[in-house]
Amino acid sequence: MSAVDLTKKKCVPCRGGIPPLDPEEARQLLAATPGWEMFHGGKRIRRTYSFAGFPAAIEFVGRIAQLAEEEGHHPDFEITGRDVTVVLYTHVLDDLHENDFIVAAKVNEIGAGPR
Repeated sequence: MSAVDLTKKKCVPCRGGIPPLDPEEARQLLAATPGWEMFHGGKRIRRTYSFAGFPAAIEFVGRIAQLAEEEGHHPDFEITGRDVTVVLYTHVLDDLHENDFIVAAKVNEIGAGPR
């Protein structure tokens, strides 16, 4: 699967009771989301974006918040000055799901846009 394939998908509601991605599936999807890394024992993905200043970083977070609402899948953020770290995982599973990679691919598109 490519990043383009992921950006064409829409997150599906996840209410629990389904298995998380197996490690091989997660690695394949990670390959389609450049710049992201797995951590927390392979149960989370993250990426840090850097901006010219704090206002641009906050504007980026706002754009991701809008995307998250549209997708119904919400990341965690850490904002440090001009840097924004985005963390994705499926909270109800406490692990990774395809939705995390769909949002990661779409965040990459936002991060590549004008600042």
